[in-house]
Amino acid sequence: MSYDVFVCRFLSGESIPLNKIVATEVLAPHVVAQDPEHGLFQIRTKDGASADLYFTSDTSIMINHFTDGGVMNVISELLDRIKAVLVLPGGTVILSQDSHREHLPQTLRDEWSVIVATTGSQITQAIQAS
Repeated sequence: MSYDVFVCRFLSGESIPLNKIVATEVLAPHVVAQDPEHGLFQIRTKDGASADLYFTSDTSIMINHFTDGGVMNVISELLDRIKAVLVLPGGTVILSQDSHREHLPQTLRDEWSVIVATTGSQITQAIQAS
């Protein structure tokens, strides 16, 4: 996919820092290149699926150049382990757990499409449908 999606975490409607230590643990087995100066982690899974992840700030990770396949399972695990959501362009938020819905900012809850996707294939379906 050629657009950017963002991993974010919310608590009581406010953006909060991501646990980047746990995020790095999830990504580590799949990292094929990194650029610490730019916060870049390039990952690839055994099936050849890949993605670029940029640790852009304390509160978000930007993902781009991602392909379908095993990399979506890595993203699913990442969301679950750091209790985060995936924000898509155009007004869709993907949750790994329905309990995260209550922590979204009011605007996201009321005006965006909010989808629960607990697997990589469900995330792919949600992205394709958005």
